[in-house]
Amino acid sequence: MRVARSLLYLLVLIVITPFYWVITMLSAPLPRLTRWRIIAGWPRFAAWLAGPLLGITFVVNGRQNIPTEPCMIFSKHSSAWETLAFSGIFPPHIYVLKRELLWIPFLGWGLALFSPIAINRSNRRQAMQRLTEQGVVRFRQGFSIMIFPEGTRVPIGRRAPWRGGGAALACSLDAKVLPVAHDAGCFWPRNALVKTPGRITVSIGSPIDTRGMSADAVMRQVETWVESEVERITGITARRS
Repeated sequence: MRVARSLLYLLVLIVITPFYWVITMLSAPLPRLTRWRIIAGWPRFAAWLAGPLLGITFVVNGRQNIPTEPCMIFSKHSSAWETLAFSGIFPPHIYVLKRELLWIPFLGWGLALFSPIAINRSNRRQAMQRLTEQGVVRFRQGFSIMIFPEGTRVPIGRRAPWRGGGAALACSLDAKVLPVAHDAGCFWPRNALVKTPGRITVSIGSPIDTRGMSADAVMRQVETWVESEVERITGITARRS
């Protein structure tokens, strides 16, 4: 049954996506925030559809901690689910991603209209410079910045080194950092076609004021809270990769 439901979910998205891609392209002339709200309809729909077709619902704890002004959001990354559902949980935000994704026909064009910060990961100095410059611009445009500090999806029960570029940007902007933990990987594993029904828990911590803090101190504080909260939610003690 889970296989059939997962295939049906995928089929519905395949049917819907070309139509929404046209809507995305038509939104190109609009202001960035307006365009974001239109394009975000697709991931919101995909996250909602997971309820009736896959039996995957979610609950958000700590929603009151989300600042009204743009902030840096540091989240655990264990599945594709959070890249869909976060558009319906958090105010307008953009992702930091590798620039090669924008070169993919159709998908890349849609991603570009989502106003991401695209970086060249092979040149760390250039990547950090672009992250800082574009981060300032996106903040002024009213966007929060979503960071997955591990840089890739990490299975539940595993820990990967956290990268410090996001913390350095937060300190340079004097921006608040919002820590986010979740257990999506328990139900929507990385690269898995078949999903497991259940209720995902998203836990949002208190925002951290970075003024006067070093990037290392910010990173340590966020990492400690997020990893501890994931272990509390899942009941699984993670081991380092």
